[in-house]
Amino acid sequence: MNLQQFRFVRETIRRNFNLTEAARALYTSQPGVSKAIIEFEEELGVKIFERHGKRLKGLTKPGVAVWGVIDRIMREVDNLKKVSDEFARHDEGALVIACTHTQARYLLPRVIPAFRARFPKVHVSLAEGNPEHLARLVLQDQADLAIATETLAQTAGLVALPVYTWEHTLVVPPDHPLTSLTSSAARQLSLEHLARYPIVTYDRAFSGRRAIDQAFEQAGISPDIVLEAIDADVVKTYADIGLGIGIIAGVAFDPRRDKTLVGLPAGHLFGTHTTSVAIRRNAFLRDFVYVLLEMLAPELTRPVVAEAIGQPVAPR
Repeated sequence: MNLQQFRFVRETIRRNFNLTEAARALYTSQPGVSKAIIEFEEELGVKIFERHGKRLKGLTKPGVAVWGVIDRIMREVDNLKKVSDEFARHDEGALVIACTHTQARYLLPRVIPAFRARFPKVHVSLAEGNPEHLARLVLQDQADLAIATETLAQTAGLVALPVYTWEHTLVVPPDHPLTSLTSSAARQLSLEHLARYPIVTYDRAFSGRRAIDQAFEQAGISPDIVLEAIDADVVKTYADIGLGIGIIAGVAFDPRRDKTLVGLPAGHLFGTHTTSVAIRRNAFLRDFVYVLLEMLAPELTRPVVAEAIGQPVAPR
């Protein structure tokens, strides 16, 4: 058996048992992948994949156990490559940050310029998506870390560390009736007030939407949500044209930029939420990743992060 066979098995599982897609990702032929898997099964003496004709349908019981071993081996191989890069090209490389639009638009611009000034030879890429997709990217080593509010802490294989807390904000035009509830009396704002108007807010996968739904459900109120979007900019756009009152993450409202809207605090209605950064457990992190994490949150020092993900802290 060899690492090439392990790669073929891993990519086949990652591609939902589609040999054609696995071959494309590996820059090889589908018959080559199929042959390598069959030879590997013959060498092991067990069937790894369940089959329907020539199609792979899933993992057998021994296949699940074999996949666990292969996954650990390949992760350590990936770690070895990172160790090599760290000492051969200390300040060079690529950094992929998986994040939601809100983090890409409002959190990372506060961090990326300083990071680039310190590591000008590191190529930074942002991979945007919903939290579940972001978690998969990190688990499959397609991203170094993920930043989101939902899902990450509940994903097996990831370690989620807090970056910042936030509350929801309502956004409405200045002449909207809700603005009569001034910021000093913001707690007068109730779910009943909101239910009088159409609402524009996030898609169910993003930015505390679950808390919004739960709050209305517990109050026995059915809100009129007329539009759902995956990012705050879209919500603000439709709130601005009067489609409905917008409910967004507080970090996404900036009075200096959003001059045509008024923000009303809504933390007392929908609670406090934590945005986290997730890293794959036992991953070897390049030095510049540790630096970025501390830039995101000063509490995320190298010793704290290394201990959390199960990596030794090497003397420097």
